[in-house]
Amino acid sequence: MELEVRHLRALCAIADTGSLHKAARQLGMSQPSLTTQLRRIENSLGAELFSRGRTGCRPTPLGRSLLDRARPLVADMAALVTETRAAAARTDGPGLRVGSTASRALPGWLRRLRQRLPDTDVGLRMDVSANELLRTVAAGRLDVAFVHEVEGCPLRVPDGLDGRVLVAREPQFVSMAPDHPAASRAVVDLADLATDHWMVDPTVDGEWDGLRRVLGAAGIDPPLLHGDYHTAASLIVLGEAVAPCQPTSLPRDDMAIRPLRGDPLAVRLLLYARPGAPLDLLYAELATAYREVALRAAPYREWLRNQGAAARLSVGPCMMTV
Repeated sequence: MELEVRHLRALCAIADTGSLHKAARQLGMSQPSLTTQLRRIENSLGAELFSRGRTGCRPTPLGRSLLDRARPLVADMAALVTETRAAAARTDGPGLRVGSTASRALPGWLRRLRQRLPDTDVGLRMDVSANELLRTVAAGRLDVAFVHEVEGCPLRVPDGLDGRVLVAREPQFVSMAPDHPAASRAVVDLADLATDHWMVDPTVDGEWDGLRRVLGAAGIDPPLLHGDYHTAASLIVLGEAVAPCQPTSLPRDDMAIRPLRGDPLAVRLLLYARPGAPLDLLYAELATAYREVALRAAPYREWLRNQGAAARLSVGPCMMTV
């Protein structure tokens, strides 16, 4: 077996995250596949590169030596790809490559960008991983990324990106069946949901860890289900689960959206762009699109009014923090 750049990239990811599980998520592969790949690499070299323990993976002395040589090679290859793609993009005419995690503000933002930049081809890449989107911007494959950062789980922001905070602390609400006993209340306590199955998507950066931390702090240990939020929606309407949701989510006849008392779950909404991207324009249009969806969602609009934040949302992008 010959070492390839992808093998070196995997070794760097394991060292950076200190965990095969986290490294696999970062690389977009399963943990068993990464474990097998690491075993093959070590077998081909005839030595152990990482010591595995209950606290994670740590490089051995030989592993550290290899990583010192591998990191510049991985960086050089990334730079080569970035520069080549950038040169190709310049010959294809103006384009704006947008990345985003899921957001109700995204359709309005894209519409406004296409209106403001009629001669620019605006493309979109969606990803559940904010960290992956930021790495893609840093690598030159995206111009801008709109991402969320789960409170208590900071993102790994590459050097050299220009960033703005759109919302410093956006509360996360909870979605449940309309006939759930807690749905009769305007504000729900976590204790009211202690026996419910909670649905969480473990592929979303920080979401599993953030929810587990908040539930633990509340002294409750409800059963957790893993799955995407399309699956969650189908279970919620049947009364089989509850799940965190964005406050901009619109209530449905078959689903109730309620704020949590004390707002224990929250995210920070961030915009990052490569140097040279029109960040002021991108931010202003995103702020307007977010303000529109925030004030359209009745539970969030009421929450903002109670917090004294609705007026700030309606002023302009410079006042978007809530």
